[in-house]
Amino acid sequence: MTTTTDLRPLLKRLKLGTLLPERLALARRDQLDYAAFLEVVLADEVNRRDQGRLERQVLLAGFDEVCRLEDFDWTARITMDRRLLDAVFSPDFLQRKEHVLFVGPVGVGKTFLAQALGFAAIRAGHSVRFMQADRWFLAMAQARVDHTLEKVFRTFITPALLILDDLGLHRLTAQQSADLYELIVSRHRRASFVMTSNRGVDEWLGLFDDAILGNSALDRLAHASYQIVVEGSSYRERLSPHRRQNGSAPTKEA
Repeated sequence: MTTTTDLRPLLKRLKLGTLLPERLALARRDQLDYAAFLEVVLADEVNRRDQGRLERQVLLAGFDEVCRLEDFDWTARITMDRRLLDAVFSPDFLQRKEHVLFVGPVGVGKTFLAQALGFAAIRAGHSVRFMQADRWFLAMAQARVDHTLEKVFRTFITPALLILDDLGLHRLTAQQSADLYELIVSRHRRASFVMTSNRGVDEWLGLFDDAILGNSALDRLAHASYQIVVEGSSYRERLSPHRRQNGSAPTKEA
């Protein structure tokens, strides 16, 4: 009997991994006992499933790109409070249902950091949703037309982390102000936000059509958030193909 041949159909039916031949060779080479061999095979399957879950959750999150903090170019001429950044790149803020607000001028890496924080949250086992703020407002408007508002709105309440990118590109209408207020109130103390904006937090009140709604929403955010101000020259410009072609793009430090 050829053990490898007999086991393959069983592994396929159980939707297990396909590394058995390699693991059998390892077991023979290292003279593993049955328990040690089983541990190796099961560890392979756990790792495969974890990787599959990560890939599915990243896809569901809707990132513009997959960003990792370790890939951020720290040679860029930008400044921020690294102590605060280190604090939010731990699972604690999600467990406490706190929020993170990245603010600063165009192109300094706010969206990269927000998506990197989202990716770190997924790796820690949390559900994440990423969306441009303007697209979120459009989704709400379309849901009203389709009579699916409650269903669509719920999809933005359930993730452990909701990332709204580029909030404040323009002043909000009365309906947009009400929608954002409802979103903040519905998630506050239940789940976390990450928001990015080119405007300082002190300017956000002026975005709301209704100052009372704005005050109520922003008071909740302000008292449960890390506010990380990113300043400096354009991070995005440093990564442009034009600068790479001309040899002016920076090289990363090891």
